[in-house]
Amino acid sequence: MIGHGFRALVGLLFVPALVACSAVGDIRRDPPAPTSTSPRPVVPDPSPSVTPAEVRRFRVAVPDRYDDPYVEFSDADRGWALYAGCDGRPPDRDCPALLFTTADGGRAWREVRHPRPVADNQQLYCAPGLVVLWAEPHGFYASTDNGGGFTRSGEEVATAAADLGRYRIIERLGKVGEWDGRRLRPLAAQPDIPAIATVGGDGRLVVAAGTVDGRPYAAVSVDRGRRWRPTPVPAVDGEVGLVRAVVDADGAAWLVGERPDRTSWPALWRWGRKWEPVRIDDPPAQVTAVAPLGGGLLAVTSSRGVGVVGGGAGYVDLAWPLVPGQHMRTLADGTLAVPGPPGEVLLGVGNRLARRWIRVTVTGE
Repeated sequence: MIGHGFRALVGLLFVPALVACSAVGDIRRDPPAPTSTSPRPVVPDPSPSVTPAEVRRFRVAVPDRYDDPYVEFSDADRGWALYAGCDGRPPDRDCPALLFTTADGGRAWREVRHPRPVADNQQLYCAPGLVVLWAEPHGFYASTDNGGGFTRSGEEVATAAADLGRYRIIERLGKVGEWDGRRLRPLAAQPDIPAIATVGGDGRLVVAAGTVDGRPYAAVSVDRGRRWRPTPVPAVDGEVGLVRAVVDADGAAWLVGERPDRTSWPALWRWGRKWEPVRIDDPPAQVTAVAPLGGGLLAVTSSRGVGVVGGGAGYVDLAWPLVPGQHMRTLADGTLAVPGPPGEVLLGVGNRLARRWIRVTVTGE
């Protein structure tokens, strides 16, 4: 699977946290199979009753033999489009991978040099100030100057492109690290909980969480990770698998517990002075993704379309231009990104529930 986040590589399949073009966001994906081809994502037929406020279409200089591109954004302005094959086959010398970027929200695109245009499997990850390309079997290539130059990079840099936020899990160590824009360094103080699977933070509040044998654990820091306090997580109905920490831009914190089947309505806890379970009457049966909106609100895409949790109103359906089953993630600046068919992405620009929806489409000649 191409271009929807390094979380796909590490098997983190539920994206409630802030993620970059990738992955928080994520989203339910299995790790890509070790094959020379990359299957296209299955996208629902886009037929919502609400239409976007604006459509931005741009035609790039790409021969028509190329497959449609994979488009990703790191914020409302910066985006990337990767042409990664022709006629369903991986790029070769006659059909090298092509890379384009936009700095104005998809109104105009320019080509940048791809460091490894011939490879068995091409993937794209990005975050503000960082774009990472995976070119199998050659490895990762990263650029911090908007594609001006790429260097060989390790897995941690790719993780940084998909796992947006100052505080992140260092997979190889199982510790919480702090990202300074170029490196991920372990914090001097670590949460004292049995397992750490996710971390979320904004401002001074940082939350780490994990599960052992279906039991969730969490720790909270109110001084940017210098000191940690283990915080009990009350039991909820039903079994819980992976638990994720979400801290939005307004400092509201949640725990989101994925169910074993990975699609049923998740367990939810909201942080006050302690973790309080949030129970919803008649929730959607199948959940695709959870994304923070700010103000203590969570957007949920599901079999019913899209709705919101928080604010004391339970679950409320939203009249947004999404169809049931679509993925959604929150970008660095709070923009919501909804991937569509290859070559297309829907951006929800704004704050909390006040969103202006823009459909961005990139096509070749």
